[in-house]
Amino acid sequence: MVRHTDTPVAARRLLSGFIAGFLGTLVFHQLMLALLWRLGVAPFAPFPMAPTWPFGIPAVYSLAFWGGVWGIAFALADGRFPRKGGYWLAVFLFGAILPSLVALLVVLPLKGRPMGGGWHPSLLATAFLINGAWGVGTGVVLKTLSIRRR
Repeated sequence: MVRHTDTPVAARRLLSGFIAGFLGTLVFHQLMLALLWRLGVAPFAPFPMAPTWPFGIPAVYSLAFWGGVWGIAFALADGRFPRKGGYWLAVFLFGAILPSLVALLVVLPLKGRPMGGGWHPSLLATAFLINGAWGVGTGVVLKTLSIRRR
């Protein structure tokens, strides 16, 4: 049961999660994508500015919004991640696995693309690495926001 006095703390935690996921996307996710693109691994370029449907905003901001939504889930799970060194592996795996599976198995088919993007190794490696980087970045930002609140 959530007590009335816990509501502002919970709301701050969720907002911090959104901010962490949003920034984790714009910085860590997209910089990992830039690195993979530069190495010739990624099948698509970083910082996509093409307008998205239906709002016409640049795709990178749409990605960052959804990164923020995932950041809320991350913030809810954060207390279950191991502490110390195991934390960074756990947040990498959280990002690498969960958002990647949803993107590959749900989002791509909803966009009319083949499930798993056709299971091309470069696409799979890119998805897992950029989303794993997002997880680490979201953890860094969330920890930074938590320290600043104290």
